[in-house]
Amino acid sequence: MEHMVPLPGIYDPDFIAANQGSRANYLIKGTKKQQLDQVIKDIRDFKENNKVDRVVVLWTANTERYSNVVAGLNDTTENLMSSLDKNESEISPSTLYAIACVLENVPFINGSPQNTFVPGLIELAIKRNSLIGGDDFKSGQTKMKSVLVDFLVGAGIKPTSIVSYNHLGNNDGMNLSAPQTFRSKEISKSNVVDDMVASNGIMFESGEHPDHVVVIKYVPYVGDSKRAMDEYTSEIFMGGKNTIVMHNTCEDSLLAAPIILDLVLLAELTTRIQFKAENEGKFHSFHPVATILSYLSKSPLVPPGTPVVNALSKQRAMLENILRACVGLAPENNMILEYK
Repeated sequence: MEHMVPLPGIYDPDFIAANQGSRANYLIKGTKKQQLDQVIKDIRDFKENNKVDRVVVLWTANTERYSNVVAGLNDTTENLMSSLDKNESEISPSTLYAIACVLENVPFINGSPQNTFVPGLIELAIKRNSLIGGDDFKSGQTKMKSVLVDFLVGAGIKPTSIVSYNHLGNNDGMNLSAPQTFRSKEISKSNVVDDMVASNGIMFESGEHPDHVVVIKYVPYVGDSKRAMDEYTSEIFMGGKNTIVMHNTCEDSLLAAPIILDLVLLAELTTRIQFKAENEGKFHSFHPVATILSYLSKSPLVPPGTPVVNALSKQRAMLENILRACVGLAPENNMILEYK
């Protein structure tokens, strides 16, 4: 990769940590509309120069702060595109890249936790049937959490406190040291247990939720070696307490790299699959909001009105059964009635 030259990028200091300014030295300048047009040109040029049939774009740049979703600004496609023409400041760089991809019918995957997919952008993707997916790579601590909490709740053990601590020294950690960008990551990491808690109405009353705290600290010396420590406290029989403590050390980038490859491959494959229900006359593609990518995402993006599934085993079963259907195999289940 040492001979590859990156393209210039969109930089907006309002959306990321101030400490990133010194790194921003190869930029797409101009108004937001001009920046969008340049990204579209870059996509077309890349496709032509490399003689490829399809392009897939994946955002693995800095975590941005959350964009404010405001009526009249980005709540509908019409308002979002009008705001773009007016050069409104509340359109993030990642949203600009995503708009460019949707307009070019190029799959776009958000590998960071911010709300790139504002309502107007989701509406645009649905109208143009252009694949979007995300959010945030699910690599280490959160993937383990989605397994362990599913196990605890399924076993009748009630998680009451989940405390997750991380420190790392790469640029991701440096950017996340700013409160506004950390908040995006905190939301992404915290929501992962919601559907598992909601699945047991006997154990958890309506509105009840474990105390869930996420901490991320920047420690330059450790570099890409991310340290994650978790404490899970649960209630067991007759008011007893159970505590599980975990410590994990890993190279952050090496966990994420294969997930990037898998997301791109799955997204491209998804665009080539068509199906129809028994009572439907024509084949059609999947919904453009690609829930098939949820197995690899911390905070799965789903179509409006669709339940979010975070339990890792359920996400994997969904993915495996779709791939089985593609080769003409029936879905797997655990009933095995013929042996009962």
